[in-house]
Amino acid sequence: MDFDLEDLVHVEQTFYEHGYADGHAHGRVHGLIEGRALGREKGFEMWEELGFYEGFASMWQAIHSSQSGPDDRTTHHTKQLLELIAQFPRINPSATDASDLDIPKLFRQIRSRYKALCATLGVRPTLRSGVSSSPTRQTDDPAEAPEGTRPDASRKVWPVQAAENQRPREDLNF
Repeated sequence: MDFDLEDLVHVEQTFYEHGYADGHAHGRVHGLIEGRALGREKGFEMWEELGFYEGFASMWQAIHSSQSGPDDRTTHHTKQLLELIAQFPRINPSATDASDLDIPKLFRQIRSRYKALCATLGVRPTLRSGVSSSPTRQTDDPAEAPEGTRPDASRKVWPVQAAENQRPREDLNF
């Protein structure tokens, strides 16, 4: 019987190396799956925010083009915001070529231009993500609101009124 004592001395290291290799391969597969899911979620959040900015800028561009005497600063900020949004990649740039595009920097520039446009218009900027990260529940009934919270903390932009309570609006000038 040919028995090598050297193998017996290194048996623990051998099992460790095999376990490490198996764990590394398993972690690589699961990391790829989780990375794709996280990337898809964060990409959706980014595009939701960009879509809001683009819709906001397009709406104000249409309003200012239909009114007489457009403000040069408003027009400038609107065009700059839409140009920055147009520069944002529509496909994954890392999959096609190794470009030096800095997506977080471009996103910061878009947010800054949005804030500048809001300041020019006299509108309060809304910089919230689509999904609320607060664990508290929002209620419309003040009786259901937890103690210490204000029921008017989540203001509605346009209150919903019944059809019989609505007054006709004829002073809109678009």
